[in-house]
Amino acid sequence: MDGFKPHSSHWGAFFGRHQGEALEIRPHPADPHPSPLLGNLPAIAHSPARIRRPAVRRGWLQGRPDNAAKRGSDGYVEVSWPEALDLVANELRRVHAEAGPRAIFGGSYGWSSAGRFHHAQSQIHRFLNVLGGYVRSVNTYSSGAAMVIIPHVLGPYDTFDRKSVTWDAIERSSELIVAFGGMAVKNTDVHGGGISRHVVRPALSGARARGARFVLISPLKDDIASDLDAEWLPVTPGTDVALMLAIAFVLVSEGRHDRGFLNRYTTGYPRFEAYLLGREDGVEKSPQWAAGICGIATQTIVDLARRMANARTLITVSHSLQRADYGEQPVWMGIVLAAMLGQIGLDGGGFSYSLGALGNIGKSQLAVPLPTLKQFHNPVPDFIPVARIADMLLNPGEAFHYNGQALCYPDIRLVYWAGGNPFHHHQDLNRLRQAFKRPETIIVHETAWTSSARHADIVLPATTTLERDDIGAADHDPIMIAMKRLIEPVGEARDDYEIFADIAERLGKRGEFTENRSNREWLAFLFEKTRAALATAGHPAPDFETFWEMGELQLPVKPDDGGPARAFRTDPDANPLPTPSGKIEIFSETIESFGYDDCRGHSRWFEPDPTAKAAEGRYPLYLVCNQPHSRLHSQLDYGDFSRSTKINGREPVRINPVDAAERGISDCDIVRLFNARGSCLAAAVISADVKPGVMQLATGAWFEPDDADAEIAMCIHGNPNILTRDAGTSQLAQASTGQLTKVDVQRYAGELPPVRILDGMAFIEEQNA
Repeated sequence: MDGFKPHSSHWGAFFGRHQGEALEIRPHPADPHPSPLLGNLPAIAHSPARIRRPAVRRGWLQGRPDNAAKRGSDGYVEVSWPEALDLVANELRRVHAEAGPRAIFGGSYGWSSAGRFHHAQSQIHRFLNVLGGYVRSVNTYSSGAAMVIIPHVLGPYDTFDRKSVTWDAIERSSELIVAFGGMAVKNTDVHGGGISRHVVRPALSGARARGARFVLISPLKDDIASDLDAEWLPVTPGTDVALMLAIAFVLVSEGRHDRGFLNRYTTGYPRFEAYLLGREDGVEKSPQWAAGICGIATQTIVDLARRMANARTLITVSHSLQRADYGEQPVWMGIVLAAMLGQIGLDGGGFSYSLGALGNIGKSQLAVPLPTLKQFHNPVPDFIPVARIADMLLNPGEAFHYNGQALCYPDIRLVYWAGGNPFHHHQDLNRLRQAFKRPETIIVHETAWTSSARHADIVLPATTTLERDDIGAADHDPIMIAMKRLIEPVGEARDDYEIFADIAERLGKRGEFTENRSNREWLAFLFEKTRAALATAGHPAPDFETFWEMGELQLPVKPDDGGPARAFRTDPDANPLPTPSGKIEIFSETIESFGYDDCRGHSRWFEPDPTAKAAEGRYPLYLVCNQPHSRLHSQLDYGDFSRSTKINGREPVRINPVDAAERGISDCDIVRLFNARGSCLAAAVISADVKPGVMQLATGAWFEPDDADAEIAMCIHGNPNILTRDAGTSQLAQASTGQLTKVDVQRYAGELPPVRILDGMAFIEEQNA
C-alpha cells in the first residue's frame, strides 16, 4: 500500500497513512469483518481533548490547605516538562521517606495500547517496583468474580475453560448453544493486544447453517446476532441462577442428568442435589419456583431442559452475569449444569465462560510465547481487589475479606495512575469523587482530558499508540504486527517509558529501569523471545530488522484438540484438574471453610441483598449498563464513530415502548435517569428489543458533572456509573457489581446544559494561578 504503514489496535490490525491533517485508515485485508471502531482513530491526531503539555492543578501547586477538596473543579496551570518531572520525583521521594512504598497505590487498567512494550500497565508497575514497590490491585472489573470462583471449581483462570471450546468446534459440532447473558457480537470487535481476523460472525453463521440452534437468555434481544434466529428468553435481570437451578431440577426429576459423569469427574454433587431438591432448606428449585423469580414460563423451562439433555449442548455464561450481586454464582452454576449434562470435554459441548466477550477467545492457542516486558518483583504485600479502590481511599485501616483472607485497606497518600480511566470503570461516581479527594497527591499519565485527568494534581501528556513504534501481538491471534508510528507526537506528549526513565533518573534509578536500552533496542530485545521459540520449533524465525521490514509475522498455532477439558475427560487420572480434589468441584470444601454468608460451599440462589433491595425499592426499572458498540470502554469517546452514535451530544438509552408510554417519553427526548446515588441525562431510544421494566445505557461516556463542586452531581453526558452501586459481589471475590442497578426515568424539563467534556481544557495563566 502506497505510503501506508502497518499498525494494530485492540479492535483490529490496520494500515494507516497521515498526510497533512488527514489520517487515513484501512483495515487489514485478511480481516473478514473489520471493526467500525477503527473510525475513532483519525481524531487522535487533532482532537482538542488531547493533552498537549504537562499541567498541574492550581490548588495543589500553591500548596493550599485542604486543596484536595477542589479536585474535579479546580483549574490547571501548564508547566514545562522539567518542572513537571521534578514535581513528580520530589513527591515520590517525600512519600517514600515519610511513609514508604505501602503508601503508594499504582493504578492502571491496561487497555491504553495494543503494543507489547508501550503497555502502560507494565511500564508503571516496572517503574514503581524499581523504586521499592507499591500497593497493587488484583483481577479485573470485567471478570473479577469469575477470576476467583473458576480456580476453586476448575483450576486457574484461563487454563481450563478458555482453552477448551473453539469457534471451529462450535461450527462443526454444537447442536444447541444456550447463551446465558448472550454473546453480543459487538464485544468480539475487541481484544487486548489486537485482532488480525474477526472470526466470530462467520463461525456462528456456519454453525447455524449446519443446523445448530441458539437460545438467548438475556433482557436484551440483540445480545446475540440477529441472523442466528435465536430463541429469546427475556429473563428478569440478575435471576439467571434461579433459571439454571430449575433446569437442573428437571434433569434430576426426569433422570436426564449424567450420573456416570458426575461420579467420575466431579466431587460434592450429592450435597448440591440435596439443596436442589429441597432436602436442605425445604424449597424445591423447581420450574414453578423459578418462574416467579426469573419471569420465564414453567413449561418453557421444562422444554429447554429436555432439549439440552437431548443435544450436543454448549452452555456459555457472559461477563455481564458475574458483574452483579453474588456474581460468582452464575459462573459456578453454569459449570454445574454442564457437568450434569455430562458434556464437558466433548467437541462443541460443555461449558465456556465469556465466549463472545472478546474477539480472540475461542481461537486456537499460539504455539510460541509472545514478547513480554519484565515488571520486576513487588515487595509490598498489600493489595486490593481492583473494584475496591473507593473503599480503600475512604476507609484506610478498615478490615475486609477476600477469597479466604482477612485483610485491611492500606493508608494511601499518593496515587500514580497510567493507562486507564477509573471514572469510566468504577461505580457510584459521586462516591468515587469523594474518595479521590482523600490522597495527598494524584499523578496521572493521560492522552486526553478525561475525568480521571481532571481529578489529578499532576497531569503528564502521554502519546497514543499512533505516535510510537511497538510490537502488536495477542493471545490466540496468529499474526504479530510491526506497529509503526503513523503520526508525530501531539503537542509535547511523550511515551510512558521516556517519562518514567526521566523520573527514575532524578531518583537515581534510570539504569535499573531502562537497562540502558532505547525504545528500539527494547523492541528487538523483546522480539527475541518469540524468534528463539520459532527457531527452536523449526518455524521461520526472521531477525527483528527483517520482521520490521516485513511488517507482520505469521505465528504457529496449536491443533484444536479439545484442550484441557478433552484431556481431563479422556483420562482424569493422568490429567487431573488443579483443584483440591483433582475434579470439578461442585461442592468446595475450601469455600465452605471460609464461613461466608454470601458465598457458600456450592452454587445457590441468593435473594437480593435486603438493605439494597429496600433502598432501591422506590426505583422500578432495571438499568443494564453494558459495553458500548461505538468505542472500547471509554477510549476515544471523542472519536468520530463514537460521536456519531450520540443524540444531541448525549448517550442513547434504550427503553421499552410500554415503559416509555407510561412516562410520556418519545424517541430522542432527553431524559433524566435517577436513583439515590445520583442522576444522568441521556437521549431516549424506544425499542422493543429491551424487556419491559428494563432500560439499557452503555458505559463509556466521559463523566461530566453539572456542578463539579456539588457533593451529589448529575452527569450531563450519560455515564451510567453515576447510578451503579459500589459494592462487592461477595466476600469471596469483592468484584464489581456495575452491570445492573435500579432507576426511574422522566423527561428532562429544564434548560439543557451543553456537553463540553470532549472539547478540551481551558488553562489558567501561571502568573494568575
